[in-house]
Amino acid sequence: MLPAAHALAALVALLHVYFLVLEMFLWTKPYGRRVFALTPEKAELTRMLAMNQGLYNGFLAAGLVWGLVRGGVAGAEILTFFLGCVIVAGVFGAATVSRRILFVQALPAAVALGLLCLA
Repeated sequence: MLPAAHALAALVALLHVYFLVLEMFLWTKPYGRRVFALTPEKAELTRMLAMNQGLYNGFLAAGLVWGLVRGGVAGAEILTFFLGCVIVAGVFGAATVSRRILFVQALPAAVALGLLCLA
């Protein structure tokens, strides 16, 4: 189960790199506005907030990569912490922004954490 847990944790990390790019660099661009259903005006007004949010997604990705690279017991502990953070962020986002976040962000992290705990 450990290879599957690591593969899914890597996918979660890649998703958070994608979120970083969307929020930090593409928020006001046509693609970013389309993904988040934003008008040009609303995108510009919220640009700095989105950049901050993107930075946090980058920290989550970095922590997951750290855990994967570290390996062993210490790596599993790091992955457990950061996957837990992703789950909490996903549940909060689902409750406050869009239920879709639960499936895009929290569910993959929860499955990865479950697989990690089974290993």
